[in-house]
Amino acid sequence: MNPLEFTPEDRVLLVGATGFVGGRLLPELLRKGVRTRILVRNPDRVPTEISSSPMVEVSEGDVLENRGLTEALEGIHTAYYLVHSMGGKSLFRNLEYANRDVKAARNFVKAAERVGLRRIIYLGALGEAGKELSEHLKSRAEVATILTSASAKTTVLRAAIIIGAGGASFEMLRYLVERLPIMGCPRWIETRIQPIAIQDVLAYLSGCLEHPETAGKTLDIGGPEILTYREMMQQYAAARNLAPRIIFRVPFLTPLLSAYWVDLVTPIPSGVAHPLIEGLKNEVVCRNHEIEVYIPITKTPFRDAVRIAFSEEKEGPGVTGF
Repeated sequence: MNPLEFTPEDRVLLVGATGFVGGRLLPELLRKGVRTRILVRNPDRVPTEISSSPMVEVSEGDVLENRGLTEALEGIHTAYYLVHSMGGKSLFRNLEYANRDVKAARNFVKAAERVGLRRIIYLGALGEAGKELSEHLKSRAEVATILTSASAKTTVLRAAIIIGAGGASFEMLRYLVERLPIMGCPRWIETRIQPIAIQDVLAYLSGCLEHPETAGKTLDIGGPEILTYREMMQQYAAARNLAPRIIFRVPFLTPLLSAYWVDLVTPIPSGVAHPLIEGLKNEVVCRNHEIEVYIPITKTPFRDAVRIAFSEEKEGPGVTGF
């Protein structure tokens, strides 16, 4: 038997279970009958319906503080690493998130080495290496490099903007289009992007567990369309039955000014908006399509992904993790 093959007796660890992606991946894994352990800083915040499930173990710890990692990884076959910072509430704390992500990843790898973890599955970001790569995308790439240095076979899935209620990129897009029928935007509105629905991301993440041949590979994932940010705005408006937006370019609008502008007209803090906006200068499209060999799915069109995101909403700016 392939030592990387996952069996019903095996257990996975989900690191980042309280986040946008992790909060959705947990019920998906449970639906598939996967016994799951979640690492959380505060077990008291875990809803009773999750903590009381016989399929779920709750382990207390913190990857950044290097607390409880070895205990959480004991007896684990595969770990999903979905830890990702997006900057502070203000621009002045923007440099901290990259350092936190690197430190957390190194702590995790050291603990994984101690227990002999077999597999890691990580959700990273699209973006080609180079001096023009944004700090946000550089951070995601550096974390991927750290994780792939482990003895465990690491699968790196690289995605662009994820369309789903509660995701920072989607919420920024949502509020801009909903609130501003006329808007001036910098040149990044012409950058090509391959957005992907959160449902498709979950299908790929859970599918990797079922396909050991994806171990040790870096795989690009994206939706069926490549769009500019301008086109995404207009398609969002169409999906919401809004009038087409009037969008014009403003040459002097820098990422810094754009972040303050987003902070002003949306609930997204400038410290979160700035890394996202800076990343929009980089084209993020799939360069390889190998994932389709292992996990063929029917990809969700962008407009359908927008409609699904709204159907998921309960209240406020969107559904988030617990």
